[in-house]
Amino acid sequence: MPLLFQNELHDEFGTWALGYIPYGGADFGEVQAVAKTVGNGDSAAFYNAWMAAGDRLAQQATTQLASGHRASAQASLLRASVFYASSYHPLYGTPVDPRLTAAFRKQVAAFDRAMALARHPVVPLSIPFANTPMPAYLIPALGRETEVRPLLICTNGYDASITDMYCASAVAASQRGYHCLLFDGPGQGAMLIEHGVHLRPDWETVVTAVVDFALALPHVDAARIALNGWSLGGYLAPRAASGEHRLAACIADPGLWGIADGVRSFAIKFGATPAQAADVANLDQAIVDRMWAGVTVNPRLRWKFEQRGFWVHGVGNLRDYLKCAVDYTLDSRAADIRCPTLLTTAEGDVLAEGAQAFFDALQCPKTLLHFTAAEGAGGHCEMMNRSLLNRRTFDWLDDVFATS
Repeated sequence: MPLLFQNELHDEFGTWALGYIPYGGADFGEVQAVAKTVGNGDSAAFYNAWMAAGDRLAQQATTQLASGHRASAQASLLRASVFYASSYHPLYGTPVDPRLTAAFRKQVAAFDRAMALARHPVVPLSIPFANTPMPAYLIPALGRETEVRPLLICTNGYDASITDMYCASAVAASQRGYHCLLFDGPGQGAMLIEHGVHLRPDWETVVTAVVDFALALPHVDAARIALNGWSLGGYLAPRAASGEHRLAACIADPGLWGIADGVRSFAIKFGATPAQAADVANLDQAIVDRMWAGVTVNPRLRWKFEQRGFWVHGVGNLRDYLKCAVDYTLDSRAADIRCPTLLTTAEGDVLAEGAQAFFDALQCPKTLLHFTAAEGAGGHCEMMNRSLLNRRTFDWLDDVFATS
């Protein structure tokens, strides 16, 4: 049952910002007001309502700054960035909707202005990678900005942004004494929207470039670098840790073996035998056609497969998506993860259903954290109680690093 928005898919997208309330990304009333404005409207109404709210906040920031209220202006700009980021999820897909690109650029501009107003200003960075540098930001440890401190690198998944990571993880990390490095990798944020660079399964290649960059930054403790991934990042982070052994800790929220098992289960629902699903890239066309018919009649599945999946992976049909999905797996790689690793699993999060089996397969020092609906932390990435997730995660990391 939807929480605030009448449309279930809009509710899934629109209530994500509620998880940022403890970290300055939104307040409940603001999100509720957007939901009322959208009403039973379509994706254009959803987009317009969020954009109008973001524009209002950005204008407030301009007025506040002109009056000398720097802190208020920074807070308004961060909210504006979150609201712009919330607007365009229903517009995912190719060809890229110009409204999506416009919203993304406003989001980045608001975020950059907010970071520039910090007590210790944060500036956009660029991580060398292949032919397209990756955008990044170093968020310093609060009150210990010029000290050598442990570093948390945050990696996104399928569809979140640097603004999301900042509110979901970086603020809490900074408050706990960690420097925090945020970046867009292939298939994410600016790399996808502005440059058309698609997702890749070998995230160890991506994170090796990030670690190389991090080690050249001042005030980073080279012996205490952790990697934190959320959503699909719950696969990407462990995959990176399997090949990048300079990492001293890894966090996967949730613990995710990969994409391949999920699409195999989906194929079985549409008539594939387990043996056929094991070779999901070469399914009979009749099964693929039934799967596609199931996707097209379900707005949520259509968004996840066609609008998001095809775009992020750079494919144009379901068969090609299935072919690339099989590469996203920790098969034959989990044993190569050496650093202490934390997996999460939340009640009601379908992506977390394999976390226990993933945990059992790990041979490194390991911890599995369970989150429940009774404590308000059920659902994907514990978004309705993100502060609990962060407290427990950073308690674990403090113990691993013996942070002081």
